[in-house]
Amino acid sequence: MIPPKPASRPDKVSLWRYLRLFRADILSAQPARLYRAWMAEFRTPFFRSYLCNDPALIDLVLKERPEDFPKSERIREGLAPLLGRSVFVTNGAEWRHQRRIIDPAFERGRLHGTFPAMRAAAFAARDRLAAQAGQIVEVEAEASHAAADVIFRTLFSIPIEHEIAADVFRQFRAHQKAQPLLNLAAFLPLPRIFPRFHRRSTLRSARAIRALITRLTEERMAAIRAGTAPDDLATKIMTTPDPETGQPFDTAEMVDQVAIFFLAGHETSASALAWALYLVAAFPEVQDRVAAEVASLPDNIKFSDISRLSFTRDVFREALRLYPPVPMMVRQTLRPETLRGRRVAAGAQIVLSPWHVQRHERLWDRPDAFDPDRWQSEDGRRAARSAFLPFSAGPRVCPGAGFAMVEGPLLLAVLTRDLRFATVAGREPIPEAHLTVRSRAGIHLSVTRRDATSQLVSRLKQS
Repeated sequence: MIPPKPASRPDKVSLWRYLRLFRADILSAQPARLYRAWMAEFRTPFFRSYLCNDPALIDLVLKERPEDFPKSERIREGLAPLLGRSVFVTNGAEWRHQRRIIDPAFERGRLHGTFPAMRAAAFAARDRLAAQAGQIVEVEAEASHAAADVIFRTLFSIPIEHEIAADVFRQFRAHQKAQPLLNLAAFLPLPRIFPRFHRRSTLRSARAIRALITRLTEERMAAIRAGTAPDDLATKIMTTPDPETGQPFDTAEMVDQVAIFFLAGHETSASALAWALYLVAAFPEVQDRVAAEVASLPDNIKFSDISRLSFTRDVFREALRLYPPVPMMVRQTLRPETLRGRRVAAGAQIVLSPWHVQRHERLWDRPDAFDPDRWQSEDGRRAARSAFLPFSAGPRVCPGAGFAMVEGPLLLAVLTRDLRFATVAGREPIPEAHLTVRSRAGIHLSVTRRDATSQLVSRLKQS
């Protein structure tokens, strides 16, 4: 069985057809040849874009000369109402200042300190799903709930049931429905004669989210001054000065950063977890191996126990490879370049696609197959070194990558230890991408308790 993959468009379509396909779904708007191409040029009367799958080009852009390929300013156009000038959209000295403050909060030692909050969110998610045992559950919504809970518990020491946390979660869902956060202009730099605008509902929900985050941030600032703040990620970030300038974030800067922590830590983690649950449901022998690995762990799972979940971690990695939460990244050229013998003008869009690189036919064996064991093979490890970038790479690698690689396997382990997931006939998910890779109509799975009685019933139904 091959997991679902979007259909590719015909190799040649009109610009207007391409724009319509792109607005519906980034992935199915691309031709099948991109799964074999090292580099592809997209020409229109208005712009040139270059999709780069060659690992050498990816290293050039992300690792060797990242300052020469900054994030496109057009990315901010869709994200500014919510994210302001967060670390996700800035460049140069401003970005370096932000990373110098943020990075220490996500060092491995800090992850150890946040683990109890992460574990509490995982068991809360298990309990919510267990209450729905025997039913068909839309797991993308449950994954979103779980990921948001992790963020609030680790960042501000409050569960998602807290009034402000619940309000932020509701407003964020409204914001997504109002307008996909990934702006079409980030990938398709049309001339400025085309209007740039945001829907009123988008602006309204962004203002509401930022007002709630401002309230949380101001309350935490007051607690820090009073010496009563909990030792969580928010406190760590807000009390860390830039080692070069001595300046910490002020309230306005912190609001921008909390907005991207919530977006990146919630939306991307939810996407990865939902697809991981679908894959273990579609491959029950893999699910049973995960459950067997987790069964040996104590009920009170500790941070050190995560290192024992080697197969569970490989399952999560394979889910990230097949369904990278952020399917494409956009950079721009500051000066003329020559890439694979092609002259590229200054200001051109450079698109790096984890979706295509991680399924590239020249880089991976059986690229569309779900095979967690590939991560223990030499071929799989070699491919991963050059063609696995769900968190980007180089200086701009996601600061929360280590956090995500603890959170994801932990949630997957806790859920599959006590619950069994199965696919539903006729409801295969169809991947599509706007901000992250999600299913067009959700991911629906049946959920049962993983105990002796439910396993016996399951076997009887299958016989």
